[in-house]
Order: sequence, then C-alpha cells, then structure tokens
Amino acid sequence: MKNDLIFSIPETSHNETSLKSIINDHPEIRFISLVGIDLAGNDTDERIPIKAFLNDLDTFLNGVAAQTDGSSVTLPGIASLNNAKIDMMCDLNCNWYVDYNYEHIDPFCNKPVGTLRIPCFLYHNGNPVDSRHILKRSIDYFKSTILSLISKNPNSLSSYGISFEDIDDISVTSATELEFWVKTPNDEAELEELSTSQVLHEQYWTRTKGSVRTALEQSLMLMDSYGLEPEMGHKEVGGVKAKIDDLGNLTHIMEQMEIDWRFSTPIQAADNELLVRNIVRETFRQNGLDVTFLAKPIDGVAGSGEHIHVGICLKLKNGKLINLFTSNKDHFLSSIGYGSLMGILKNYEIINPFISSTNDSLKRLKPGFEAPICIVTSLGVTIEVPSRNRTILIALIRDLMNPMATRFELRSPNPHTNTYIAISVLYMSMIDGIKYALDNNKSEDDLLDELSKSPGEPSIYLEKERSYRTEEDVFEFFSEEERTKYFGKAPATVYENLKAFELYPDKLEVLKMGNVFNDSIINSFKISVIERWVTEIKNRIINSYMDEIRSYKMLHSLDKALDLDVTNWMNVNELRHYLMKDSYSNKCLFTKIKESIIIKNYSATSDLQLELEDKMSLLRSFYTNYKKNLLDV
Repeated sequence: MKNDLIFSIPETSHNETSLKSIINDHPEIRFISLVGIDLAGNDTDERIPIKAFLNDLDTFLNGVAAQTDGSSVTLPGIASLNNAKIDMMCDLNCNWYVDYNYEHIDPFCNKPVGTLRIPCFLYHNGNPVDSRHILKRSIDYFKSTILSLISKNPNSLSSYGISFEDIDDISVTSATELEFWVKTPNDEAELEELSTSQVLHEQYWTRTKGSVRTALEQSLMLMDSYGLEPEMGHKEVGGVKAKIDDLGNLTHIMEQMEIDWRFSTPIQAADNELLVRNIVRETFRQNGLDVTFLAKPIDGVAGSGEHIHVGICLKLKNGKLINLFTSNKDHFLSSIGYGSLMGILKNYEIINPFISSTNDSLKRLKPGFEAPICIVTSLGVTIEVPSRNRTILIALIRDLMNPMATRFELRSPNPHTNTYIAISVLYMSMIDGIKYALDNNKSEDDLLDELSKSPGEPSIYLEKERSYRTEEDVFEFFSEEERTKYFGKAPATVYENLKAFELYPDKLEVLKMGNVFNDSIINSFKISVIERWVTEIKNRIINSYMDEIRSYKMLHSLDKALDLDVTNWMNVNELRHYLMKDSYSNKCLFTKIKESIIIKNYSATSDLQLELEDKMSLLRSFYTNYKKNLLDV
C-alpha cells in the first residue's frame, strides 16, 4: 500500500498546475495543515479540507493562507488580547510532507487518510514573528555577509586557487540527530538499576529486540520513504534489560535510542527534524511503546541530546564545491573555520538561552553524563589525528579522506531545543568571528594561537581570563574550580541562563545584526521561557515531588527497630517536613517557592529551586539508606 502513496511534494511542484494534478492522482490526501513554528518551537496543526484548499489555491500560494490568534501560539509581548491576529503564509521554498493516519483508512480509495503539512511563516501586523522566518533571515544575512567579506578580502581565497569571480553561491548546511527514551506504558525501572547499567555500558549499541526493534526498523524505513536518507538507528547508553512475560512478550522496556539522517539546508534540516520526531512518536506508539523527548527524563541517568551540525561551502560557477572550513595548508581549519569556531565560543553566553531553555535541559548538563557544561572546544592533539573528545561543548568533525566533511558539532542541544532558532544563533555568532578573522587579515597561525591561548593571556578577540581549547577530559583533568575559572560558570537554572541577555549586552548585539533578531523578538522569547519555567515548577515539579515525598513512609516496626533505623527515619521525616509541611511559625520550601513566583522575585525562585533539587537528592539518599538497613520490607 505504501508504494502507492506520495510522501513529499518538492518546491518545484508548488504551483497550481502541479498541485492539482498530484492531489487528483492521490485522493487519499483529504486535508492540509499549515505548520507555523512559534518562538517556543511549537508547531501548529489543524485540518483544512482539501476541497477548501483547492477552491482557494491562489490565496494559499500567493497570499495570507489562513489566520490564527495569539492564544494558539507562543508570542507573548507581541500578540496581545486586543491585537492577537496572526497571519499564516505558506513557504513555497521547501519540501511539503504528507502525514498519513494509518489507523484511519479512507473507505473510497482504501488508503490511509493523508494530511499535506505545509510549512508557513507567521506575521503580526505585517511583521514576521516566527522561528522559521528568523532562521531564513539569519541564513540570508550570513550568506550575503560572507560574500561581502570575501569580496573585500580576496586573499582569503588564495589557498583555494580561485578568485571572487569564480563564486556562484554560498552553500550552508545543517544537520541534527535525535536521542530519546522508549518504554512500555506504566512500567518504571529502578534508578539504581538504570544507573548501574549505564556505568557498565550494558545497553550501548547492543541488539534491539521485539517491539523496540520493529518500531526502530519501521521508523527508519518510513524516513527513507520521505527521502530523509536515514544513516543509522541504534541503542544509546541508557536503559536496562527488558523482561519476558508468560506469552513471550517483552515487558518493562526502558531503553534509550538514537536515530541519524542526512544533512540539508538549515530550514529543511529543522523541518526534517520536526518530521522525524512525529514519525518516531507515532511509529513507537503503534507498537505499544511510549516515547519521551525530554532532555532529562530520569535524574541520575543519561539524558537525551540532539547535536546540531553546521557547515559552509563555496559553490563555484563550474559546479565544484569547496568546504570553507577545510584548510589547504597544514592546519586544523581555514581562517574562516577558526573565525567561525571562535565566534561561537566567544558569544556562547547569549547562544545558550536559546539552546537550553527548560528545567530538564539544564538537568541534563551535569558532569559525568557525557553532556557539555564548559564553553570549550577540542581540535585534536595533532592535525593527523582528529579529535574524539566527548567532554567539550563544540567539536570539530574532520575526515582526513574527505575534506567536504569538515564541520562543527554543537553537543549541548536537546530534543526540545528550538532547532530553527538554535541554528540561527550559531550562524549569527559565526559571522562575528569570521568578520574578526578576515577584516584583521588574521592567518591560520594567528587564529590557532589565539584560540589555544592560556587563561590570563591577553588576546584581541577572545576574553583574557578565559581558555577556549583543551585536548584533555574536561571533567577528569580540571577541578570544578578550574573549570569555572577557565571556561566560565555554567548556568544552573533557566533564570540564570536568561540573565546572560542583561550581563552581555555587547554579545547580544551580535544576534541583532541585519535585524535578524530584535528587542521585540528577544523579549517575547524571554517572557515565554520565564512563564514556562515558573509554571512547570509550580504545577508540575512541586506536585510530582509531593507525591514522591508522600511515598516515603515509615517501614520499620517499633518493636524490632534498631536505634539506627529510628535515626535514619528521623532524618527522612525531618526533611519531608522541611520540604512540604507548613506550620504556624514556619513555611516549608514549597510554599516559599510558590510565594516567590507570585511576587515575581525570580532571582529568589532560582535560588530556592537549586535548594529544592539539593534537598530532594538528599532525601532520596536518606530514604534509600533507611530501606536498605531493614530486613522486613
């Protein structure tokens, strides 16, 4: 049946004649859905009958396709109640995908009902306000600025043996990869069991079985049908061995997976990542499995990342491609490559709020879980041996046999990172570093020396007291004090992360170049992140912790208990009261947090949240020790 379906409509077919022909040949396409991406990374989804689409096709292709209001998208500070109308305009310059409902078979053609998902831009008062448009503006600005810089600095092309007149275009590429946790509904694994399995690497790249294997294979096959060119699917480090019931079915599944696919243009790469998430979620659900894309679904166990890869090439008039990161000299990178990397590292404080904007994203960025917490890179001990350092923030990916493969991999994003905006801020920061390199006529040697400088060593572009490169294991070679001193203090809460907008105004101006970002967009993003942060603390985290605290009950009998058992329980119970039990004279920690949120004292909320996490960790440890000393539980 799938051989008779159409999965994508390329941009060359986004015209009235082609669309009518395709839809006529595929009557299973019964709806369209306009996909706008708000500042939080949420995508809109609705069902417009295909007949309405065809009857008004010219408007859909050349004007305002539909309208929504500010309550349906995340645009606080922009779309207000008295001015909430949002216009939706189709993006004709990307792939449109058909989303099939395999549980709803059309009775007339006996095929699954399809919805043509059309990416669109969101406008408020005639101004673009969506994530896709931010990415489009950033790439347009990046490409035009690079061409201008090369034109003014023709020596930057000398090592490639070409002139500016040989250039046809700038090719910008991006890619993502997706990690996620999968489990059977309602089944939970013990944290200690998960942690032990992770340390022993018992699940990493092991054989998939049963419904997990089926769902993984189906996902990869479906991705191939959409033309996404999947490259690999495998188990990640997290998980435990499943159990088998009396019927031979696997139960208590708790595994971490990863799926990779081919790179594309930045906007298409972000669209593809959105599609892959939907494919994975639905395919695993059809196999009776739950999927979560949370960055840190389980405390104390590896979280899920979504590394972002970025690259740039010259497209010459003769059709040849030249990777602008690859050096033709005896160097790790070209001048443009070094400048790009230095731009990201220098400006990462104002990149990070767009990368890690949720509670669980910052929980993932902790020492010991192969998650980056330091603003530092690794190039390789020698040029002949590419780096394999997994403890750094941004990696240089090189293949000595393939110069076109040179790119950067940012390792801090997670599946809930807004990929559109994340790619945007990366390329805007790269422009800042490239400008420095080319306008100051910096050689590869100059830039490598500056990038490799020691803490306290002055430099023109990078900050004096900082270090930006290491080939050592960041967590093993440096103490916590040294990491903070050399690479900067990592934000511990969402609020601390957002404070970078106030602490680094000069760096924030980098994102505003070319009017890619403006104060209105940045403020709207900040408001939405704060609102989500405090709402999750108040209505989800505290409520979840209340249930957990209530589950910690006294288990010993008074006639058999040892003094140690009584003392252990007293430690547990005292902490339980401190966390969630008010008295006439004292307010518990939960109440203090809620009150700080009400009065919008977010600095206090941030500090109290850190205390809460420390106290909950201590409580779990106390209760585990208490239980382990009891014989009859």
